[in-house]
Amino acid sequence: MNTSDADLPLTHAPRILVIEDEPALLDTLSYSLNRQGYQVLTATDGRQGLALAQSEHPDLLILDLLLPGIDGLEVCRTLRQTDDLPIIMLTALADEIDKVVGLEVGADDYLTKPFSMRELLARVRAQLRRARLVEERAAAAIAKPPRASHRLLFGDLVIDEDRHEATRAGQPLDLKPKEYELLLFLARHRGIVVSRDLILEQVWDWSYTGGSRTVDVHIRWLREKIEDDPSHPTRIVTVRGVGYRFEG
Repeated sequence: MNTSDADLPLTHAPRILVIEDEPALLDTLSYSLNRQGYQVLTATDGRQGLALAQSEHPDLLILDLLLPGIDGLEVCRTLRQTDDLPIIMLTALADEIDKVVGLEVGADDYLTKPFSMRELLARVRAQLRRARLVEERAAAAIAKPPRASHRLLFGDLVIDEDRHEATRAGQPLDLKPKEYELLLFLARHRGIVVSRDLILEQVWDWSYTGGSRTVDVHIRWLREKIEDDPSHPTRIVTVRGVGYRFEG
């Protein structure tokens, strides 16, 4: 394995599925990923790629937005019903609305063509690290007794840092990894106005280039899960022109 992947001490080489209908780009992606020590599966249309993802259960998916058969949005939307694998979406469309739609249906990251292979590989490593961390935390949570939990309490909302989960009125919240990280960041800064840029830096990491609209999308998702009336939020308050404040 290439030394750049020394930070991925897994028992098997991560399996990456690439769904891309441009032959030249598909060949380039396959070659570069193989050079990094990844196992690569490929598909050239949406239906074939979706079937492959469902049968082979790859560790990560690189998904083109515009595909023959069914497009990348539909592939992503369908997979998100049953699978939490990291998804990096590719598109030749530069409009931010396309990024937002991709994130809305469950993509974890977004790259606009043309992009550098170095940047793509960095995004792949980051997503695999995050996925592994979530798995490790989940395993650790199972092994820990409830009494060892470090919990943040906000009325009927409880954030259990050791178990990496949140509950409301005693019921587990179905939070995606990034939703949980965002909620925890806001809760740790209760009463403080935090900007979108700071949230991107601290929750997504400094190199994230998805745009501040990404924060708004995830805030809306969180409000739907923790607010009594998401259209009139009282827990996560918008401070116009600045960012957000968590009231608890």
